[in-house]
Amino acid sequence: MEANLLMKAAARLQLIKDEWDNLTLEERDEALVYNRKLWTVLVTSATSAESELPQQIKNNVGSLGVFVMKQTMDIIITADPKKLDTLISINRSIAEGLRAVPDPIEQPEAAQAG
Repeated sequence: MEANLLMKAAARLQLIKDEWDNLTLEERDEALVYNRKLWTVLVTSATSAESELPQQIKNNVGSLGVFVMKQTMDIIITADPKKLDTLISINRSIAEGLRAVPDPIEQPEAAQAG
């Protein structure tokens, strides 16, 4: 599910980048806030004590989340739409990586066959 949400956020960011000069500050901010909230949930979930991710992955997700937040603030402060490319790229890359990981719920049949 996170992969789809990240792709949705990337699409929204791409749209505000493409339409930057035609959008209000509120419209730009809406997409940036959505992305920031999504990353807050992603980082909180991935780094929680209940998360079964290895500590190194937790650390990497946490660091990436901090970078995303700083980049978002930089975009708001500088009003530079070119800086959206980094956030768009990160969202798409993480989404692709999440899609490449097999869903453990769908794996029992393969495990039983072996």
